[in-house]
Amino acid sequence: MSGTSLDGIDVAHVGFEVTDGKWAFEIRESETIPYSPAWVETLKTAVTFGDSELEKLNSDYTLLLGNAIRAFIDRHAIQNLDAVCSHGHTILHQPNHGITLQIGNLPEIAQIVGHNVICDFRVDDVKLGGQGAPLVPIGDRLLFPDYDYCLNLGGFSNVSFENNGVRVAFDISPVNTVLNFYANRLGFDFDDKGNLAKSGAIDYELLHELNNLDFYARSFPKSLGFEFVKTTVLPLIERFEISDTDKMRSFTEHIAVQTASALPKKNGKMLITGGGAYNEFLISRIQEQLSQIVVDIPGTKILEFKEALIFGLLGVLRSKGERNVLSSVTGAAHDHSSGKIHTN
Repeated sequence: MSGTSLDGIDVAHVGFEVTDGKWAFEIRESETIPYSPAWVETLKTAVTFGDSELEKLNSDYTLLLGNAIRAFIDRHAIQNLDAVCSHGHTILHQPNHGITLQIGNLPEIAQIVGHNVICDFRVDDVKLGGQGAPLVPIGDRLLFPDYDYCLNLGGFSNVSFENNGVRVAFDISPVNTVLNFYANRLGFDFDDKGNLAKSGAIDYELLHELNNLDFYARSFPKSLGFEFVKTTVLPLIERFEISDTDKMRSFTEHIAVQTASALPKKNGKMLITGGGAYNEFLISRIQEQLSQIVVDIPGTKILEFKEALIFGLLGVLRSKGERNVLSSVTGAAHDHSSGKIHTN
């Protein structure tokens, strides 16, 4: 799994069991393999690439990803794998125009890793009129049924929950795509524990304008891509002549407000995962907005590798021909079993 926060490639060796329809899992070896600075810059700017540049990027990234996975398998002497299940890395996501591109899913990846590869899970859903995202909710339902809400704080935030027996999920707002932008500009890789944002002050006019962006008024299903940050969010923030820490403080409050607004009931139990769960200040602001909700931040393996875990599950379901994408979540014409299978 590689997400929009660009911290690296998450690789996890996972075992699944199903007993009487109940799923259990074990995350065994796991690593985040960091990108080089050159790859970070390439992936940040690839949204502007033309067709020929994207074609080369896809080939180069498939080689990078395949070699990273193969090295992980060799390093941990992993044997008897059923499959490698890979998300790739999202470069373009414009489902309303029928476009989504995850690089790293070319057929040759199976030969590079030396195993069958199940990948490219979003494309089929977009073809069926869906958003192609979020795909994690089927995993939330099967693997984390004890929580009223599953919230992920990554490059973007998304939430998943049951609503009258139907799984509902959608993207809420940008998170680390914006916070990391300003942390980088201040000379940091990220905002450690949210201390930079905490040192700033809220600009209430900026907060008001952020909260009134059209996206937040739309009903789900809905999803976000980096294009939204690049063309809408950052230009809006940059109009304000305030310090970068004030911008981060205002945006942190925006995340908390939108998170609270997204939840139909303000009580119950919520699992929070993703890199943003380490942002103690952000978590405190979310808890302030949702004082009746019990927040659970799990151990490191689940916190950091939940999405890799669930894309493993998506691959298992696809290999069995079982549905792994819910139309109630993506807006597709019907539930379906999505993903390409590349044989070694």
